[in-house]
Amino acid sequence: MQYLFDDFEDDTHRRTGSEALCADAVLLRGFASAEDKAVLDAVKRVVADAPFRRMTTPGGFRMSVAMTNCGPLGWVTDRRGYRYAAVDSDSGKPWPAMPQVLQSLAGRAAEAAGFADFVPDACLINRYEPGARMSLHQDKDEQDFGQPIVSVSLGLPAVFLFGGLRREDKALRVQLLHGDVVVWGGTARLRYHGIAPLKNGSHPLTDDCRINLTFRKAA
Repeated sequence: MQYLFDDFEDDTHRRTGSEALCADAVLLRGFASAEDKAVLDAVKRVVADAPFRRMTTPGGFRMSVAMTNCGPLGWVTDRRGYRYAAVDSDSGKPWPAMPQVLQSLAGRAAEAAGFADFVPDACLINRYEPGARMSLHQDKDEQDFGQPIVSVSLGLPAVFLFGGLRREDKALRVQLLHGDVVVWGGTARLRYHGIAPLKNGSHPLTDDCRINLTFRKAA
């Protein structure tokens, strides 16, 4: 395992294996590639029941990223704040069950990164179109910070910003390609992270967008 300190390489030089971003944070190159079609098919089934939507922040800003959820709990934001909810407010129904292929992928990725027995109860599914971004933030709406975060990238490449424990800390810029998985927990669990504005492009499986699945143990 090597430590990654520099900017990303040209994506024609596709790497595999594990790269440590810092202590307790691991990039698993291509970990989800072998089951990408099964994962995207599962996402399509979720979206059929709970369509993507662009949520509003507590400050009244509409997010550039479209979102939905599956699992017992879903992450939501609106004028009332950031939180997890068992019911999709758009439909009034519980969020779709988390497909087994997704839960299995999350558990195996967490174990490969050194976090055994991870069983997520929330999967936030984000759709990034060109220009969409995610500002630096912490995942801190969960009850148990002892559980890791597992983030799966599919489709267009993106630049992952992985910062420190303070917003002003300098962030690594890490290129994420189709099938890459990032796992962070332990001492890295509350590091700030985000996504730089997505560039134009096309991918055979997702066309002009990037699909990101973020698995968490919320309750």
